[in-house]
Amino acid sequence: MEQYQHHWVDGTPVHLPLGKIVCIGRNYAEHAKELNNPIPEEPLLFIKPATSAVHVTRPLNFPSDRGQMHFETELAVLIGKPLTNATPSESEAAILGYGLALDLTLRDLQSQLKEKGHPWERAKAFDGACPLSPFVAAEQFHKDHITFSLDIDGQRQQSGDTRDMLFPVIPLLGHISRHFTLLPGDVVITGTPKGVGPLHQGQTLALQLEDKLSVSTKVV
Repeated sequence: MEQYQHHWVDGTPVHLPLGKIVCIGRNYAEHAKELNNPIPEEPLLFIKPATSAVHVTRPLNFPSDRGQMHFETELAVLIGKPLTNATPSESEAAILGYGLALDLTLRDLQSQLKEKGHPWERAKAFDGACPLSPFVAAEQFHKDHITFSLDIDGQRQQSGDTRDMLFPVIPLLGHISRHFTLLPGDVVITGTPKGVGPLHQGQTLALQLEDKLSVSTKVV
């Protein structure tokens, strides 16, 4: 398996190692509703290991014997400074860049695990479970209003706007850092808007982050 390396949108490498990927569940109310999940009162956190990361532009090749594989498109935040018990200003200063991620989920397996009260890792943390785009420097964005989208075979499937988040990015980083330290190179993926669904062989996925990043991939 090829080792993942962060890159900027111009193709140059980001010289930081990927340690962990911190994920936020149910950060958009409409997505929680579409899966019949309760809306959380505080951020729902889980972690994907570095071995789950792959470049999103590579073809998506997932296990066909483990039930449905769902896509979840998310804004990805690249951390550039250590954060522990961070203040809002410290959290904002630690954001090095923004990109996009696909939080790939073995939905049938996740449902089985949830029914038993078991952790989700087997459904969320497998090799290749987190395709990541290149990153765009944080200063190019308005931190309180970032939009992104996913088209599948030319049809709009998901539209995200950070103004719709239950837990916005800056306070979210502070919350995470009170539970465990974020290190340079870590990535936080911030939840998916409504519109998730199963992937099928032959589909083409096009991800767009405002007018600053456009990437596509194919399901094989």
